Amino acid sequence: MQTLFPSLTASGRRFLRGLFPGDGALFAPEELVGFSGDAGQEQALPGAVVRPEQEEQIQDLLRWAHLERIPVYARARATNKVGQTVPVRGGVVVSFLRMDRVLDVDEQDFVAVVQPGVVTGAFQRGLEARGLFYPPDPASVNISTLGGNVATCAGGMRALKYGVTRDHVLGMRAVLPGGEVLALGSRCHKDVAGLDLTRLLAGSAGTLALFSELTLKLLPKPEASVSVLAGFRDFSEALQAAAQVFRAGLLPSALEFMDRVTLEALAVEYAEKPGDHDWLNRAGAALLFRLDGSGVAVETEGRTLETALRGSAGQGPLFLERASGVDEEGLWEVRRSISPSLFHLAPDKSGEDVAVPRGRVLEAVQGLHAIGERLGLRTACFGHLGDGNLHANILYDRSKGQAEAAQQAKSALFDLVLSLGGTLTGEHGIGLSKRAWMSRQLGPAEQDVMRRMKDVFDPHGIMNPGKEWE
Repeated sequence: MQTLFPSLTASGRRFLRGLFPGDGALFAPEELVGFSGDAGQEQALPGAVVRPEQEEQIQDLLRWAHLERIPVYARARATNKVGQTVPVRGGVVVSFLRMDRVLDVDEQDFVAVVQPGVVTGAFQRGLEARGLFYPPDPASVNISTLGGNVATCAGGMRALKYGVTRDHVLGMRAVLPGGEVLALGSRCHKDVAGLDLTRLLAGSAGTLALFSELTLKLLPKPEASVSVLAGFRDFSEALQAAAQVFRAGLLPSALEFMDRVTLEALAVEYAEKPGDHDWLNRAGAALLFRLDGSGVAVETEGRTLETALRGSAGQGPLFLERASGVDEEGLWEVRRSISPSLFHLAPDKSGEDVAVPRGRVLEAVQGLHAIGERLGLRTACFGHLGDGNLHANILYDRSKGQAEAAQQAKSALFDLVLSLGGTLTGEHGIGLSKRAWMSRQLGPAEQDVMRRMKDVFDPHGIMNPGKEWE
């Protein structure tokens, strides 16, 4: 049931101006509109935006918001695609972009302590210069922040080998409604003292608390890497090839796939670019691998990978290109070009992040195409094959009255994925855009437990209300 919250009063605005002086608090509509949405399609105007620079400000804010029953929404770069940061019930948006300091990097402990507004890609590049490695790599890595990544438990292409963001969070300082600070976890890489509240808050999407500090696990930087791009006649052949790679005993750090429609869009994108891209017109599916580790191991595994691919099915791949080091960037640029290139095929698209057990990927992709054909729409699928995380795209033209058919396709896709033992979201979250379907995956008992758990952290329901299971 929707909770009705009070509007921001004149005294509330005075309090926020005092707590966040100068341009630390924003109230004018023309200032607020830039904080009304994220990378999804939903928007709502908040009553105010504040920009904390230290933990004490967050404490005072949440103490006041708790007493006054004012909604609070955490936000950084707003790269989320499901409306997770949209202030749908008014209240205060908390922008963490001014809490952007790396507080400590310890090469002995293999630990970093950071504020939540640090941009992930910049953080990674700084570590690599010191021979260290922070693996999580969401597609938005160069613009998203560590706090946002932790809040959504972001995945990415390296999740196959290294896991998701939650697997690299050792601890945090989190501020609760009412202003109390939880100091969770430690700098230890193994710590099982008490309930694991760190892992609970990582992925809670701002519905339970606000992060003021994060303690992250680091690894040694891999000495070398190699990437292999292979094109196949159809998606079934590509899956057989991937299975052969695993049977050869290899665990790639990344394994991406592209279906026929995705390659068609890329062919348009690359038609005028230098280089030989004719394989995009010939292949029915493609796989992109990355291996990393010591130089000797990567060289050996690279040869094993190529052998596995060439002997996997029929006459082997239609196309195969291998690159190492800085030369890999050209292969991965193809993968990063997918999402914008799909607009060559249709002016509108609904991109859905779903996941299925690895053995059901073929059924999921074929099922998506069948849904599109039944509704007169084109569909494209790409994503993280190694962990069954699919980015299913429903292509349509709103000006031709296809929006309703696209919505029907989205619903049918979710039914299909759940019937295969899958999940509505592998890494983007539920947010606003999938909230209506949440009860198809989680039953009343499961949702009730989640609501009761939220009541413990947030008894007045002020933290990112209107999202997820609420």
